[in-house]
Amino acid sequence: MRRRIAVVGGGPAGLTFARVLHRHDHPVTVLERDAAPDARPPGGTLDLHERMGQVALDKAGLLAEFQALSRPEGQAMRILDVDGTVLRDWRPRPGDRANPEIDRGHLRDLLLGPLDVQWGRQVTRVDPGTRDGVLVHFSDRRQETFDLVVGADGAWSRVRPALSTATPHYTGVTLVETSLTDVDTRHPHLAALIGDGSVAVYGVNRGLVAQRNSGGHVKVYAQFRAPLDRPTTLTDAEPSDAGTLRSQVLALFDGWAAPLLDLLRHGTAFVRRPLHVLPVSHTWAHIPGVTLLGDAAHLMPPLGVGANLAMLEGAELAESVAACGPDDLDEAVRAFEEQMWARAGIWATITAAGLDRLVSPDPAAALALFDEVQPG
Repeated sequence: MRRRIAVVGGGPAGLTFARVLHRHDHPVTVLERDAAPDARPPGGTLDLHERMGQVALDKAGLLAEFQALSRPEGQAMRILDVDGTVLRDWRPRPGDRANPEIDRGHLRDLLLGPLDVQWGRQVTRVDPGTRDGVLVHFSDRRQETFDLVVGADGAWSRVRPALSTATPHYTGVTLVETSLTDVDTRHPHLAALIGDGSVAVYGVNRGLVAQRNSGGHVKVYAQFRAPLDRPTTLTDAEPSDAGTLRSQVLALFDGWAAPLLDLLRHGTAFVRRPLHVLPVSHTWAHIPGVTLLGDAAHLMPPLGVGANLAMLEGAELAESVAACGPDDLDEAVRAFEEQMWARAGIWATITAAGLDRLVSPDPAAALALFDEVQPG
């Protein structure tokens, strides 16, 4: 009899897990609270690392399709001073595919492929250790039982409480996101400023990053240190009043060069995202039938690692589940968790230190960090 497996969450981690299992001809139920794939904006762009996210896609049999969709030119990175002076201008060499970019929406569609996702299924909690397996409770009061439930449902996971009492804590840094559309035709001076990839500027306890997506779309991220001014919930990342939030953010960057401020002045919708993390060494006592992936397991600052780790974990867990014998599922999951904790702890430490340097009283610390991670 086939094992009943469910993954909660239709993000990169959950879909990679499901897609690799599908490749091994193993059924899996994907439970996603969004009503449809386009129920909300998919987010910005991701750089998928050669030894992480791309490995996961290879395990799913999707690497060639990814390479056709991705944007190697998006690896370009430019650092400016607050007066607009170019401090660093790094461009990828021909054929460099170490960290090509792909829009989150394109990646989601690539991973979805033939998967049968149950949309609009909001999980409220899971109860392991029942007689028939792990009991999953839904917001519509229905229940289902599975042999393995994988929580890939993000920072405010509803699966995590079955394993851990840990909750995300605020880093002291808030990010405000906005967007520019048709930048090449509507704002050519900003298109030239951004280049093919990203432009970043670091000031005293401030940072401003603009990153190209496909189709002339640009995401702009203003980051700054501030107290947490309101509770954070599952729906915290909602659009705010554009005029009010734009004015507040512009005031924080007062004195910066006019073209840099134009990245904010011309933004459309604004979303406030206080950055939260789980403890660096977050682990849990293993419980049969339930485990976690990605942000649900090891939420860390968004410095280009989280999605890559999540996808690699999803692929590795899926391969372990597909390969294990009928009585070895629990041991396979336990071994996966040990491997995940060791690797995630290293990256959580690195990204926590990186955030402290990027948004710090000393802008030179951010520039030094950039020099350490860029080749050549």
